[in-house]
Amino acid sequence: MKKVLKRYWPFYIMMLPGIVYLFINNYIPIAGLIIAFKKVNYSIGVLKSPWIGLSNFEYLFKTKDAWIITRNTIGYNVAFIILGTILAVIIAILLNDVRRIVPKKLYQTLILVPYLISTVLVSYLVYAFLGTEVGFINKTILGALGADPISWYTQPGYWPFILVIVQLWKTVGHSSIIYYATVVGIDQTYFEAAVVDGASKWQQIRFITLPSLKTTVITLTLLHVGRIFYSDFGLFYQVPMNSGMLMDVTNTIDTYVYRGLMTLNDVGRASAAGFYQSCVGFVVVLGANLIVRRMDSESALF
Repeated sequence: MKKVLKRYWPFYIMMLPGIVYLFINNYIPIAGLIIAFKKVNYSIGVLKSPWIGLSNFEYLFKTKDAWIITRNTIGYNVAFIILGTILAVIIAILLNDVRRIVPKKLYQTLILVPYLISTVLVSYLVYAFLGTEVGFINKTILGALGADPISWYTQPGYWPFILVIVQLWKTVGHSSIIYYATVVGIDQTYFEAAVVDGASKWQQIRFITLPSLKTTVITLTLLHVGRIFYSDFGLFYQVPMNSGMLMDVTNTIDTYVYRGLMTLNDVGRASAAGFYQSCVGFVVVLGANLIVRRMDSESALF
């Protein structure tokens, strides 16, 4: 043990800042979980506030909106995972093909495009497109076609598609770069041998590229599955402009808790929701990893 410590001490020193940050940011706050089981009274403090058992959790399960927020949270995340993975893999493969036919300097710029697109201020961009009076779609496209403008922020039927598109816009750039790094790392001799054997482009993708991406896809999917009970607050609250008319299709667990916290100022219920999301996410990750390990042990996280 001493020999190992002596040999690798520079690496342990390099790890120290990250470990300290992880401990302060992720482990010390665990003590705050007691808030989920208390009715917090600010005048006497958290520790002296009365215990109320699981009463805060009833807030999530007994409300009439419980089914809606659970359905929206899980449903949207499943769509994001499936469509986001497919689109990111396609972009990664296309980037790899483009690399062979365009000048190097142009390619170095082109590869940044998916990532740069995902960094755009999405809520403002969406409003610029969908604004009733001055939005690009109503004023330019529908106006040119002679069609009546659409009041996007009062029509819930459009928003499942809008939210999926916006989420893909935000995340697919980052994901595609990760997949692209894997594609670039594939041994090129496999492709050369496939070409000699007369394999088509689709056959090269099907039998070489996609199998090589399997481990990366599984790892990222497991990470996303762990947060399937969470939602992007900005996407579901700011992008729809907190419109009450869209609540049935935009309300998720996170936005519901936020609205409840702002209305009732009940930090105990908000803490209970976070605790519930973390526990369910942990169980889902363990379950998904167990399934993957039984199907292909080398692709499992642990």
